[in-house]
Amino acid sequence: MKNETKCLHSGYNPKNGEPRVMPIYQSTTFVYDTTKEVGDIFDMPTLGPIYSRFFNPTVDVVEKKIAELEGGVGAMCTSSGQAASLISVLNICSAGDSIVSCSSIYGGTFNLFAVTLRKFGIECIFVDQDASEDEIQKSFKSNTKLVFGETLANPIISVLDIEKMAKIAHKNNVPLIIDNTFATPCLCRPFEHGADIVIHSTTKYMDGHALQVGGVIVDSGNFNWKNGKYSDFTEPDDSYHGLVYTDTFGDMAYIIKARMQLMRDFGAFPSAHSAFLLNLGLETLPLRMERYCYNAERVAEYFSDSDKIEEVFYPTLQDDKYNGLAAKYLPEGCSGVVAITVKGGKEKAAKFIDSLKLASNEVHVADIRTCVLHPASETHRQLTDEQLVSAGINPGLVRFSVGLENVDDIIDDIKQALAEI
Repeated sequence: MKNETKCLHSGYNPKNGEPRVMPIYQSTTFVYDTTKEVGDIFDMPTLGPIYSRFFNPTVDVVEKKIAELEGGVGAMCTSSGQAASLISVLNICSAGDSIVSCSSIYGGTFNLFAVTLRKFGIECIFVDQDASEDEIQKSFKSNTKLVFGETLANPIISVLDIEKMAKIAHKNNVPLIIDNTFATPCLCRPFEHGADIVIHSTTKYMDGHALQVGGVIVDSGNFNWKNGKYSDFTEPDDSYHGLVYTDTFGDMAYIIKARMQLMRDFGAFPSAHSAFLLNLGLETLPLRMERYCYNAERVAEYFSDSDKIEEVFYPTLQDDKYNGLAAKYLPEGCSGVVAITVKGGKEKAAKFIDSLKLASNEVHVADIRTCVLHPASETHRQLTDEQLVSAGINPGLVRFSVGLENVDDIIDDIKQALAEI
């Protein structure tokens, strides 16, 4: 099936007399006839639902749908995109390990890797994703366990050369984790370009309506966890009576381990009702992504013609440095997010934002409504000046998330706001 069909039908196939719409299993617990059945599921949570901290039938439907959309063997929803980022790393790394991450990533993820993971004893080495393979290779150590990047970086909309990063990661026998939030599987499927694990903040385009926070981790099933670097996958897990993940679950070892160990212990699981709302967003995702891309291209072109804008970042523009990579990895479009640099720096950027009437000034992105944000003073305010520069952010940068309003109305709002500066 194509994505438009998968978004409507994958994950849930009602039988005779069952509801057409996926039901909400609003329950914390599930009843069984015997103590043996309950015990069996405690030993092997994948056998069925027992407690909604790590498995719920409604959430399971959404996980199956997203796994099919990305072309993976399995998925696990989380309570937020940050939880997905954290668990995707902790499922692989322990104290004393190192990871390599592109520096052009979402500010919250940057802080998670640079500050919080360090407290866990996990080192993060940041690299310029546009550097040569030889330059990036210098960041690898014997204890490096993974490479991390974003398909479309938040907020500067740079395009990652996924195949290059996958080649480097696999040369070092480590997996490539890709945050595919802005692209969604409607615009890019990283597994087809060599990525091993994909994560999303489902809070963004997948939900679309700004109704609830969520995340997801998707496993390609392609990485070889038996290559000698990942003993947690190949040695007995004492908390499950000596179970060995690679032996028991094969190509689903990564995603099953994430659920059986980390979700069991952290409990960062979404509610059934949140999954139901997320599914409503997923059902219209292909249609929305098509319109987001159309609106964003029009807006990017308008910004490009303004003498009050220093630079426009949107990969489909002919003079954008990532135009070639966009054509390769994102031929259907580059999402609805446009980044601009306002002439005059922070003061003028703030004046532009404050003058907008239709667009909302809010700490959100990828909504059905147009919203705008000033990264240097909002989402990325925890970064030092040096880190801001490394992430490609300057004081005049504005992230403009184009919504689904009529694009002429969006442009009229931009026009009157620019007139104020």
